[in-house]
Amino acid sequence: MESSSQTPSSSHVQNDMLTPKGQRKSLRVLFELVKFVQPYRGRVLAALVALIFTASLTLSVGHGVRILIDEGFSQQSSQQLASAIQFILVVTVLISIGTFFRFYLVSSVGERVSADIRLAVFNHVITLHPSYFETHGSGEIMSRLTTDTTLLQSIIGSSFSMAMRSAFMCTGAIIMLFATNIKLTLIVLASVPFVLVPILIYGRRVRALSRQSQDSMADVGSYAGEAIEHIKTVQSYSHEEQERASFATEVEKAFDIGRQRVMQRAILISGVIVIVFSAIAGMLWVGGSDVIHGVMSAGDLGAFVFYAIMVASSLATISEVMGELQRAAGATERLIELLHVDSHIVAPNQSAVSPQTLSAEVEFDDVTFCYPSRPDQAAIKQLTLTAEEGKVLALVGPSGAGKTTLFELLQRFYDPQSGKVTLGGIDIRQFDPSKLRQQMALVPQQPALFSHNVFHNIRYGNPQATDEQVIEAAKKAHAHDFVMSLPDGYDSFLGERGVRLSGGQRQRIAIARAILKDPKILLLDEATSALDSESEYHVQQALEELMRGRTTLIIAHRLSTIQHADQIAVFEQGRLADIGNHASLMQSSELYQRLVELQFKHLSH
Repeated sequence: MESSSQTPSSSHVQNDMLTPKGQRKSLRVLFELVKFVQPYRGRVLAALVALIFTASLTLSVGHGVRILIDEGFSQQSSQQLASAIQFILVVTVLISIGTFFRFYLVSSVGERVSADIRLAVFNHVITLHPSYFETHGSGEIMSRLTTDTTLLQSIIGSSFSMAMRSAFMCTGAIIMLFATNIKLTLIVLASVPFVLVPILIYGRRVRALSRQSQDSMADVGSYAGEAIEHIKTVQSYSHEEQERASFATEVEKAFDIGRQRVMQRAILISGVIVIVFSAIAGMLWVGGSDVIHGVMSAGDLGAFVFYAIMVASSLATISEVMGELQRAAGATERLIELLHVDSHIVAPNQSAVSPQTLSAEVEFDDVTFCYPSRPDQAAIKQLTLTAEEGKVLALVGPSGAGKTTLFELLQRFYDPQSGKVTLGGIDIRQFDPSKLRQQMALVPQQPALFSHNVFHNIRYGNPQATDEQVIEAAKKAHAHDFVMSLPDGYDSFLGERGVRLSGGQRQRIAIARAILKDPKILLLDEATSALDSESEYHVQQALEELMRGRTTLIIAHRLSTIQHADQIAVFEQGRLADIGNHASLMQSSELYQRLVELQFKHLSH
């Protein structure tokens, strides 16, 4: 089977790295999450109420500290001491109850929103045009679906809640500071700019490194996935050491970026701690002097220290959470990028024509097509070709001649740059792509099987089919006998990509799937190539039964397939070199004669 696209390079992620403009982006990208949170605004509001409730109670502890010192300690009153302790204990219990509801509500919203984003991204990605996947590997997309959404789950469910709580606590504590002592409050507030400056400077660096860190982790996952997917090839060529070394390089790159990110966050947090507690130390020196000189009571100073520590701890939490929010901004940006990718293959805006009622005649009308990854190299050049309804058209030619590309265009995985492909005389761009593809069944040279059982893989052709219909399709594809010999019959798990089956068995499962779909148009990419001679004979009979009355296009290499075709189209370098039946082409086409000659030499050996 010809390759329809270039192999995605492992360096693809570099294309998505932040540009200088992107590096200047702020946390505003997090507002993109609002539309995912909106459906759960009731829970968010309840969590906000719980947050305000617990924060208010926490601030009231300062009042308990004032009573404890001024009335319990200073007056040496056991009754006042007991009252102050009781007040603090009651407040503590109420805070714990409020915290339970806040944490549960916010965390459950984080889980739900993360799941919704994951669904939205997957549902969008699965509709994208195939050319998108030529430049974006599956490892990177999986990283965004899993790692980035898990990170957002943590941020929304925990860090964002902590940031809100700390911001509210900081504001409330500053108000209480002013109410307690204005002079000392001004000393504390003088340190705030020194706290904000490092947050803004280092926060920007953390955000850029967070995006790079997530991209590098995507590279690691992509590399590992590719090596594991091709494990037999790796071991067959004894490349274990080289793969270990290459993977270690990818891991070290990710580690180095992660280490730089952690370093910036550590500098940020430690710097904020030094500045904040230096301010508190200065405030204690001034406040202590006022207590000694009788300007303020010890209780007021104790309450003030409590509120100042609340401000300090809130700012420290905010500075730490800012690093997490920077990571969330990077993750959100990567996910929103995916959601904003527009598919090049879309259904028409107006009411689409249904292909179900049309004749199954396929025509390529002066079609020229280049793959997006190879814009200067035409895969198909000025092709005009008709596959008549109910007839078999075989496509032959050297590898790379453009045969598989016709299947890609017919299924509208791509649109031609010029010319048109028609079904029943109507341009296929006027159809909904999904409804168009329902009229076709593809049996590729390398069949795609899923990590599931036999029932699931055959029923992929018709999800509504009963077990009896699945078994009947398997019998027609001569797959029933070997399926019944599997440990659990039709319930047998086939492994990733059907790895537990032989090539011929996988091919027959794919043929059974096509039989079950019962399409108008069959696309066979040398569907019997993986079969031994006996299996090929039986499956060929099943295919002949299936092809009866259907328009069939076959990419053919074997002479046995060619001889059954009503017409044979000979391709060379993307052009139609000749067309006719076997006998006429043996007279008129040198290329066809050469292909047949090579086939006979192959058979004679």
